Amino acid sequence: MQLRKMSLMLTVLGAVGMMLTGCGGDEQTLTCSADTDCLESEICHPNAKVCVQTCTAGADCPDTAKTCEALDTSSASSPKICKCSTDALCNTGRETADLTCSSAYKVCVPSGTAGGCTTNADCASGQTCQAGVCKAPTTGSTCSGEGKSTCNYGEYCSSSTCAAVPAPTCDNYQNFTDRTKLGTTGPITFKAVTTSATTDTTWCAGAGTPKRVKVTISAYSNTPFPQDKDQLNGLFWVQVNGSPKSATDIISASAGNYTVTGTNRERADIVLNFCVAADSQTLSTGVYFTGGNFFCYRANY
Repeated sequence: MQLRKMSLMLTVLGAVGMMLTGCGGDEQTLTCSADTDCLESEICHPNAKVCVQTCTAGADCPDTAKTCEALDTSSASSPKICKCSTDALCNTGRETADLTCSSAYKVCVPSGTAGGCTTNADCASGQTCQAGVCKAPTTGSTCSGEGKSTCNYGEYCSSSTCAAVPAPTCDNYQNFTDRTKLGTTGPITFKAVTTSATTDTTWCAGAGTPKRVKVTISAYSNTPFPQDKDQLNGLFWVQVNGSPKSATDIISASAGNYTVTGTNRERADIVLNFCVAADSQTLSTGVYFTGGNFFCYRANY
C-alpha cells in the first residue's frame, strides 16, 4: 500500500506512530516517490518529493500553505498546488516543529531534507540544478563555463546561455555527400580556434606547402574519449571539395596536442595540423565525429 494512504489508514485506526504532518495539517507521511503515494486531492511534487495539495484557488488550501499557484510558474499548463510562505505556518498545530517551507519550491518538507538542489545529482533524470531548483534545460537556459555544461546534448554554453551549435554552411559541408555519418548522439564539436601559423618544413615536408597551421577543436561526448590519440576513431576533417580525411593523421603525438579532461573523460581538445602554401592567409575546413555534428571553421592567419 502507498505510504501516505497507508498512513491515513493507520491514523483512522488510531495506530499513530512517528509520523510527519503534511501541509494539509493531518498526521500522515509526507514524503512520496509518485502520485500514487498521495491522496486523491494531492500530487507528488516532482522535485521536493512530498505530497502537495492541488487547488484552483486559495480557498482550497489549508492555513499551513495558503497560496494557490502553478507548480511550475514558467508553464501555462502546469497544475496549481498549495504553496507555503513560512516555516511557522508549515508547523501549525504540530507538537514538534519539524517541517520547513522549502525556499526552492515553497512547499512544506521535512526539516533536514534538501527541498531543492545543490548539484545536478539531486535532480531527476534529464533535469539540472539551476539556482537551487531542478529544471529541464532548454535553449536559452543559464549555464556556466563552456561545452555541454548544463545544456541539452547537442547544445553548448555560449556566453552563459545554452545555444544550439552553429549550423554548418561552409563549402566543405555543402560538398560533403555522406551525411548519413552525421547525427546528434556522437561527440559534439562546439568550438575551434587558430592556435598558430608558422613555417615548418619538417611537419610539412613537400614543395609548396611549408606553412603549418594549427587549429584546436573542442568537443564533448556522452561516452569517454580514449586516453590516447591513436585510439581515437571516427574523427574526420573535410576538404573544401567535400572529401573526408582521417583526422588522426594530422594530430601530433607530442604532448599537448590531444588533451582529454572531465571526470568521465567527456571533453577533448585536439590540435589539428594543416599544411598550406607559404603565402596562404586563410583556410576553410570542416570536422565531424561519426554520429556527431558537422562543424565548419575558417582559420585566418
